[in-house]
Amino acid sequence: MSCPNVDEPHQCGPNNRPGLDGGFRAGIDVRVSLRADAGWGSATYDGAWWPRRYDLAAELPELIAELSRRGVRVERFAYSLAAWPLLPRRIAVADGVVRAGGFRSMDPQVVSVTWAGGSRRADLLVVPPETDALTGARALRLCCTRRGLPRSPQIVLATARATPAPQVSVPHQRDRQLSRGFATS
Repeated sequence: MSCPNVDEPHQCGPNNRPGLDGGFRAGIDVRVSLRADAGWGSATYDGAWWPRRYDLAAELPELIAELSRRGVRVERFAYSLAAWPLLPRRIAVADGVVRAGGFRSMDPQVVSVTWAGGSRRADLLVVPPETDALTGARALRLCCTRRGLPRSPQIVLATARATPAPQVSVPHQRDRQLSRGFATS
């Protein structure tokens, strides 16, 4: 999507299409996790965001709407220019204007949101859109539940990939027969 003037507030993304409201894309949940203590600097990552594609102009308004629904009224959004194309400096959203800034110095797998007059900032790990469902879900959970994660997004994603799959116990044949009400000797 072409943004004509990066200095003017601009409605980026598909927010003006019917069927989109409050952080949901036609009923599909926005994939984001956020720590309860997000923004206080107590963790490596304050959460994670798993966009569905590499189209920040389309994904950002939905992320901001979902964070707003969770009580985080985003005022500023920072992203890596190595990972995302340049956005307008101001983006109109449902409850105001968000200032966006692209930086070459940022890690491509991290975005930052600022709120509460700039006093709170959350760093979100960006889970690549092509990540498989199990690894993506694990990364979302890791970033909002585990303390002491390494600063490297690649190591966090590798940890999510390496986490063993949950083991489901299969009852023995005799246990299954007993649970059905009959047993053979």
